[in-house]
This record gives sequence, C-alpha cells and structure tokens, in this order.
Amino acid sequence: MGNLLLKDEGIGVHVAHTLKEMGLDSGANLNILDAGTCPDVILSLDSVDKLIIVDAAEGNCEPGTIYRFRPGDVASSAEACSAHEMSFSHSLMMLDVLGAKPKDVVIIGVQPKEVDWGLEPSVELAQRIPDIVRLVVEETKKC
Repeated sequence: MGNLLLKDEGIGVHVAHTLKEMGLDSGANLNILDAGTCPDVILSLDSVDKLIIVDAAEGNCEPGTIYRFRPGDVASSAEACSAHEMSFSHSLMMLDVLGAKPKDVVIIGVQPKEVDWGLEPSVELAQRIPDIVRLVVEETKKC
C-alpha cells in the first residue's frame, strides 16, 4: 500500500513492484497486489489465508526502521465512515463481518523520512527494500 507520488509514502508499492520483478507472484499460492491508496481493495480478495501489508508507518524512529505488527497491535478508530473513506482497519472489520477475513494478517511498516512530492523513496528507504522483500518472503513461508 502507499502513494507512489509521495516519496517514502510509496514504499509498499516499490516493494510490490520489486517482488513482481523477482517473479515471486508466478506461483498459484502467492498474489502480489499494488493496492496504492485504496485500502478497500482487500475487500475484493477471495479466500486469502494470509495477508501481508507493506506500508509506511510512523513510529518516531530512525528513517528506514522496519516494524512488524498485526492490526490489533495498533489503535484504530471505530468511527462510522462512508464506503468512500474506508481505512485499512475498516476494510478488515468489513471482511470479518462478511466472514472472509484472512486467517492471518501481518503488517510490515517502514518509518518514512520524506513524505513529499516525488516518485522515488529517500535513499534510506530505498536501501531497505531488499530487507523488506526478505521479510515478506519469510512471512510467506509461515503460511
């Protein structure tokens, strides 16, 4: 997930493209999806056992710090919202209500340095892409 137009905010998209370039989505058991800024795209997923999200995450640490957490590890708002304003947490709640929530959801967050106009991540985050890819690959083996 992420906005490719805002430098480090697009880290998830850069990782997804790297994984695709590596050919890791050629198997029948792994789908790599560039969700961009549309968190409700996960509502279109069908029969997913494990969902791995990669996105920028603010944790007040050094740029490039990688976090691994689950949706329940962070506070989410239970405020009502329109379907046009769904957050990732709202999308997961909707999947749960529909009985289609993945058995396991892991979020790999990356501390951004720059969230400003630009198509490339900061040097700090670009250097971490191989590490993030390795973590995603490791997570897929835990299915």
